[in-house]
Formats: sequence, structure tokens, C-alpha cells
Amino acid sequence: MKNTKAKNAAFFGILVALAFTLSYLESLIPFNFGVPGIKLGLANLVVVTALYLYGIKAALPIALIRIVLAGLTFGNVNSLLYSLGGGLLSLLIMWAVKNTKLSVVGVSVLGGVTHNIGQIAVAALMMNTVRIVYYLPVLLVAGTVTGFLIGTAASLTNKKLSKFVTQE
Repeated sequence: MKNTKAKNAAFFGILVALAFTLSYLESLIPFNFGVPGIKLGLANLVVVTALYLYGIKAALPIALIRIVLAGLTFGNVNSLLYSLGGGLLSLLIMWAVKNTKLSVVGVSVLGGVTHNIGQIAVAALMMNTVRIVYYLPVLLVAGTVTGFLIGTAASLTNKKLSKFVTQE
């Protein structure tokens, strides 16, 4: 039993480090579609993988630690708040629908879409205007595309890693 806990703790640490590293790599990629705020969300691959392999008890701290570390390292207070709003809403929705008939890809698409909804909600509160909602359709399309890509990668990753993960 202790060996299983030690393996899971080590794997958890690796997932946090990987999520932070992917956030860093993404910050280096000049990803410009002419629309600000659109990102691939590479670190979300780790969160979706953790959600499926370990559940919400592992995915939540991984997401929070990654968001705070990346926000403090590569961003500012505003980007940290946007990321927290989007990331936590996204994770909550993915957790809520994970055990439905949706595939990993479908869950990830919902996560990508709700991430953008969370960010727009935070922006509307911070800017004290609802006019920012007009930007939402563009972000929903981007969230669908990136959610599909991340979900596809997570599905493949989960298949490979599931044989190495032992449940407590």
C-alpha cells in the first residue's frame, strides 16, 4: 500500500512539473490568430489526464498549482485572475460530465468552451461591463477547436498511462 502511495505521489509531482513546463513552452510560442487571448491550452492536457487517471482530488491541485505558478512567473495579476476563473470553471464542468456518455474528447471540448466563458465572466466583472460578452463567440470557436485537440491528445495519453497508474 505504501508503495502505491509513493508511486502516486511521485507521479503527481511529475504531472505538476509537466503542466508548468507546458505553460512555459506555450508562453514561448508566438500563437497569433489576430485575436488576443486565444491559446492552445497545452497544460490542460495534464489536467484532463489527471482528471481521468486520478479524479478531481488530483486534478484540482494540479490545476491550481499550475495556474498560480504560471500566473506569477509568466503573467500578471489580471492574467492570473482570468486563468483562475476559466480554469476552475472548466475543471468543475469537466468533472461534472466526466462520467456521462461523453468521450474524453467531448469532455475536453466542454472544458475548452467553459474555460473561455469563465474568462469572459471574470473580464466582465473586472472591467465592469458586459460588452466584453460580444467577444465570446470567437472564443467559443477557439475553445471548441483547442478542446478537441487537447481531448484527442488526452485520450491517447490516458490509454498509454493507465497501465502505469495504480489506484489507492
